[in-house]
Amino acid sequence: MYGMPIDTLLFYLDFPFVRYAIIVGVLVSLCSSLLGVTLVLKRYSYIGDGLSHVAFGALAIAAVLKVTNNMLIILPVTIAVAVLLLCTGKNARIKGDAAVAMVSVGALAIGYLLMNIFSTSANISGDVCTTLFGSTSILTLKLEEVILCIVLSCIVIFCFVLFYNKIFSITFDENFARATGVNTALFNLLIAVIVATIIVLAMNLVGALLVSALVVFPALSAMRVFKSFFSVTVAAATISVICSLIGIVVAILAGTPVGSTIVAADIVAFGLFYSISMILGKGN
Repeated sequence: MYGMPIDTLLFYLDFPFVRYAIIVGVLVSLCSSLLGVTLVLKRYSYIGDGLSHVAFGALAIAAVLKVTNNMLIILPVTIAVAVLLLCTGKNARIKGDAAVAMVSVGALAIGYLLMNIFSTSANISGDVCTTLFGSTSILTLKLEEVILCIVLSCIVIFCFVLFYNKIFSITFDENFARATGVNTALFNLLIAVIVATIIVLAMNLVGALLVSALVVFPALSAMRVFKSFFSVTVAAATISVICSLIGIVVAILAGTPVGSTIVAADIVAFGLFYSISMILGKGN
C-alpha cells in the first residue's frame, strides 16, 4: 500500500504508538534476558510463567476494584509472590516446580473467574485474549506507561550491573557465596523483586502466557555457543533485543500479533544457535 517494506516501516514510525512499542520492546527484552541466564542456571525457568499468571490474577482484581492505575496492585502482588517462591523455596513444605505450578494455575483460574463474574466489558473473551497473548496492548501504550517502563528498566539494569559479581556468585554456588560472607538472602530478595518487575513489564509486550519465552529462549540460545557467565549474559541480551526488534517490525508490516511474532523470532534464533553449536561440535 505504501511501497517497499522500508517505506511502509518509515511511514509507521511517524506514529508515536509505534515508537513507544519499539522502546518498550527493546527495554523489556533486555531486562528479561539479563535475569534469564540466572533463572535458567538456578533451575527456575518456569518462574516467569508462574509470576505472569499471578500478575494476570492481580490485574483481574484491579479491574474488579476499578483501580485507575492497576500497576499499584499488580506490581506489589507479583513481587510478594516472587519473594515467597524464590526466597523461601528451600524451607517451604511445597517446593520448587510444585509450588510454582500451584500458584500459576490458581492465579490464572481465579483471575479468569473474577473477570467473568464482575467484568462490565461486553467482550470478555477479547480482553482475556489480549492480556494472555499481548495481541494489541503493546501498540496501545500511553506516554506515562512508556516513561514508567523506562524508569523501571533503568533501575533493573543498574541493579544488575552494580551487583553483577554477587548475582554471579549465588547463581553458581549459593552455599559457597554464603560462606564467603555474601548476604545470599538479601540478593535472592533482590533477584525476586527484579524478576517480578520484569514479568509485569513484559506482560504488555507478549502477554501473560508468553512471558517465559522472553526469559528462557535468549539464555538457552546463548548457552549453545557461549560458555562463560559474562559472554552468555551479553549474548542473551543481544539476541533478545534483536529478536524483539525483528518481531515488532514484522508484526507491524505483516499485521501479526506482536507477542507471538517476537516469540517466533526467539524460536528461530534458538534453532540457529543450536545448529551453530552442532556444527562447532558443542551440541550435547
